[in-house]
Parts: sequence; structure tokens; C-alpha cells
Amino acid sequence: ILLELTPKTAPSALVNNLKTVTSRLIRKEFSKHLRKFYCQKPLFWSRSYCIITVGGAPLAVLKQYIEGQNMPD
Repeated sequence: ILLELTPKTAPSALVNNLKTVTSRLIRKEFSKHLRKFYCQKPLFWSRSYCIITVGGAPLAVLKQYIEGQNMPD
């Protein structure tokens, strides 16, 4: 995900909100499928995350880099 944030935005709060919302949506939509893998496990995402700043790199270069990453199988 490539985001442009203001200095007032706390990266940890943003990641926490993204994980909370996506976890709820995924659990709601795929609850039957996930049940056999996660049972009653309370956490969907791990607690870790990585944020990398890109400074003044051109957007086109960043998009090309992201698109070139391997997709999970």
C-alpha cells in the first residue's frame, strides 16, 4: 500500500485501524472457510508491521517497484 500521510497521522494508529477493519470484513465474509483454519483464535493479523518512507522518489518509480513485487501463491 502506498500512502501519503500528513505529519499529524500516527502510523501505528493507521495500521491498527486498517488491521481492525479488514479483519472484521474478512471474518464476516469468509467465516465458514476460516473457521477450519483459525477455530476461535482471537487474532487474525500478527501484531507486527513495517513502514518504509520513500522521501522524494517519483511516484512512477514507486508504483513500478510495488508492481514488480512477487504476489503470494
